[in-house]
Amino acid sequence: MDLLSLPMSERLNLDGNKKAEYVRTLHEKVRTNIEKKIQQYTRQADKGKKKVTFEPRDWVWLHLRKELFPEKRRSILLPRGDGPFQVLEKINDNAYNLDLPGEYNVSSTFNVSDLFIRCRSRSRF
Repeated sequence: MDLLSLPMSERLNLDGNKKAEYVRTLHEKVRTNIEKKIQQYTRQADKGKKKVTFEPRDWVWLHLRKELFPEKRRSILLPRGDGPFQVLEKINDNAYNLDLPGEYNVSSTFNVSDLFIRCRSRSRF
């Protein structure tokens, strides 16, 4: 981030109003530079990401993370995914409510990072 230094002519003999206006313009320049850099960083971070959204009645597979499903992931030879499960409700672009059987004993709301589709058809696999 570039912070502009005060020129020598501006450092000396400034009256209060002129100095306040100079500081306001300096703050505005710094704010626009920061916003521009944030946009650049965001574009760079999101470059490789793929936006995935599901609709109600879609069939998805669930990634069985060790933290949520310790009994289903007790061995490295057990499958890492289970499904297909039907999406009941789209809470927002990042969270979905699934139709899970009672044997899972976890909340039926999952992040989009835990869901994936094996094929794009809406029929049961």
